[in-house]
Amino acid sequence: MARIPYFDPSKAEGKAVKAYAALPHLNIFRMMGHSGDLLEGFSRFGGILLNKTSLDPVLREVAIVRVGVLSKASYEVHQHEAISRRLGMSETLIAGIHEGPDAAVFDATQRLVMLYTDDVVLNVRAGDATFNPMRAAIGDKALQELTIVIGFYMLVSRFLETFDVEIETGEAPIVRVSGEKA
Repeated sequence: MARIPYFDPSKAEGKAVKAYAALPHLNIFRMMGHSGDLLEGFSRFGGILLNKTSLDPVLREVAIVRVGVLSKASYEVHQHEAISRRLGMSETLIAGIHEGPDAAVFDATQRLVMLYTDDVVLNVRAGDATFNPMRAAIGDKALQELTIVIGFYMLVSRFLETFDVEIETGEAPIVRVSGEKA
């Protein structure tokens, strides 16, 4: 059960009115409505990370689901496992994200993403042992995007868990992201 009541989107003011008109009716956004105009910035930034980066979508979702697993954020894991499936990721690959970086299912770059994500989440600053190989594999721009994705979804996971945001019952709206299979 959520720790505070979900916000009623019909009571939104300011930038939140426009944000709610564009957002799917998900509990994360209903909870965030209490923050007013922050909802618009949060959703816009999240949308950019999910749709406008050069980072490979599968690598992005490996990192996001891993952040959710490490953060024990069931809502985050649930939502992004659904996105992962729409990207064509196998159940074996998704299970490997839960297992950890040593799971046999990963290709070399996915394993590096797992190691790098674990390092950033657990130690804040990635050490040279994960930073340098990750940089060599994906380049500076994608490395920065990956790091920002990890940090953003650490924030999301902490928000979800602090307010006990519940997974939607029934058929939840779909959040579409770049890279999805039709």
